Amino acid sequence: MSLPQKKPFYNRSLERALKILCTFHRDRQALTLSQLSEILNLSKTTISRLSSTLIKYHFLKWDPYSKHYSLGLKLFELGSVIFSSFSVRRVALSHLSQLQSKVGKTTFLGILQDDELVYIDKREDPRNPILFASQIGTRRPPYFGMLGQVLMAYLPDSEVNRLLKKTPLRPSTKRSVTKRKEFKERLRKIREQGFFVDQEEAFDGVTGIAAPVRDYSGKVIAGIGVGIFSSSEDSNQTRKIIRDVVETAKKISQEMGYIERRGSPGVRGTGPSPLRG
Repeated sequence: MSLPQKKPFYNRSLERALKILCTFHRDRQALTLSQLSEILNLSKTTISRLSSTLIKYHFLKWDPYSKHYSLGLKLFELGSVIFSSFSVRRVALSHLSQLQSKVGKTTFLGILQDDELVYIDKREDPRNPILFASQIGTRRPPYFGMLGQVLMAYLPDSEVNRLLKKTPLRPSTKRSVTKRKEFKERLRKIREQGFFVDQEEAFDGVTGIAAPVRDYSGKVIAGIGVGIFSSSEDSNQTRKIIRDVVETAKKISQEMGYIERRGSPGVRGTGPSPLRG
C-alpha cells in the first residue's frame, strides 16, 4: 500500500512577487502602480506591499518623480553571473577537451558563485580506472584546491577577507594552508606568477595545476586546471603541463575578448611552484 504523497509547499506571496517581476519586458520597462494592478489583476495594496520588499533587495527600482517601477540592478547582477558562467563554459568546451587529450589527465573548469567554488565542466579519460570525485555542479569552499585559490587570488583584499570570515580556512590534508596570513601571501604569489600548483593540499597524492581565465575587461571569471597523481609525473612533465594549462587559459581568455597588453598581469614563469601547504 503506497503512502499518500505530500503536496509541494506553495507560497502565494512569492508567486505574486515573481509575477510582478515577469510583467516587465523589453517593450514595457517602466510601469505605474495602477498599471501593475490592472495587468496582474491584483489590488494596489498587495502590489505596493510586495514591491516594497523587492525594492529593499534591489529587484525593483522606484522612481519617486515619475511614479514608475522598473527592474532593479540585482536582476542584472544575477543575470551576469549566469551569462558569464555559461558563456565561458561554451567557449572553454573545445579547449578543455583538447587540453585533456594533450596531457592525458583530468581537466576542470570552475567559477566562484554564491561564495563557493563551483565546477562547471570537467573532462576525463573514461579508460582511467581512477576518477576524481569532483563532478560538474560540485560545490566546495571558495579557497578549495587549485581552482579556488586561483580564483580568490584575483579578488579585492576586502572580498578575500569577507570570504575567509564567512568560510574560515580548514585543512583537507596535512599540507593545507590554514593560517590567514600565509594564505594571503600565497594569493599574492599566484598573482605574480599567473598560475598555481596545488601540491596535495586538497587531496592526498593529487597535484593540481590551474590558471585564471579572464573576460574582455580583464576580470578573472573562471579557472582552468589539471589534476594529476603526484607520483606519476617528474619535474619536466610538470613544467610542460603548467605551460599547457597556462596556454589553454590564455586561449579561452582571448575568445572571451581579453587582449593582453604590455604591463598587464601575466605569467612570470613556468617552473614548478615553490608553494607548499
